[in-house]
Amino acid sequence: MTARFGSVITAMATPFDNDGGLDLARAEELANWLLDHGSDGLVVAGSTGEGATLSDQEKVDLWRTVAHAVAGRTPKPAVIAGTGTYDTAHSIHLTKEAAAVGADAALVVTPYYNRPPQRGLDAHFRAVAAATDLPNILYNIPSRTACVIEADTLLGLAHGVDNIVGVKDATADFGTAARVIREAPEGFEVLSGNDNDTFPLVCLGASGVVGVATHLAGERMGEMVRSVKDGDLGTARKINDALYPLYKGLFIVSNPIPLKAAMEMAGQPVGDPRLPLVPASDAERETVRRAMEDAGVL
Repeated sequence: MTARFGSVITAMATPFDNDGGLDLARAEELANWLLDHGSDGLVVAGSTGEGATLSDQEKVDLWRTVAHAVAGRTPKPAVIAGTGTYDTAHSIHLTKEAAAVGADAALVVTPYYNRPPQRGLDAHFRAVAAATDLPNILYNIPSRTACVIEADTLLGLAHGVDNIVGVKDATADFGTAARVIREAPEGFEVLSGNDNDTFPLVCLGASGVVGVATHLAGERMGEMVRSVKDGDLGTARKINDALYPLYKGLFIVSNPIPLKAAMEMAGQPVGDPRLPLVPASDAERETVRRAMEDAGVL
């Protein structure tokens, strides 16, 4: 499967300063550091980026800053803005704002909390896509949203809307993913939305990953994806097995609590998470540290 935005896309953590404010200078540094360490593109203000607790203005400032920071790189990496909310009108507004400040695509999550039926999801995604020229990647993550895009709905959107170009699949439903990969139109991408699902999904034909562990193991995850695509499953499996402790350690408690602790340990601090998330406890930090050591990233 093609990789329009690259095979390794990092769902970038949002840096905050000591007072909990948005640290745009650090965001610029982090974006370039991630791209120097194996990321092909970045999702900005997604769930790992604590988009739910960023104001609209903070999101716009963050998208603008990151887009500007990476604009001079060759090849130009994609900045994918997390614009989805549980309100269609608000999602449209944010997607237009992202386009205006230089984002290359929008990541549009299923509406959470209000749990629309499939016909509501179809109408929501069509409305957001129709309001912009940006490519839209749908985000299917029922564990966070209590809402799933069923295969028939997803395939209908893939075939029926030109700028719905992919899905970030965090369902762990490999049978449905295989069907979508098989029946979607040419150029439609399935991206793993769970680090530990990346190896099997790429084996099925997914184009890559939107990852969290890629903050710390971007090059190795890129090598894993390339190895699968080259037919070297033995090498890919070894990399996946070696990174498994990291996949597990970064999700011992709500993301990005462990990630922010891990980034500090790795010498790339991004501040504490915002309430209602809290900093990792001492016990959680120790678990994360052991996971990083076991995976060879610390």
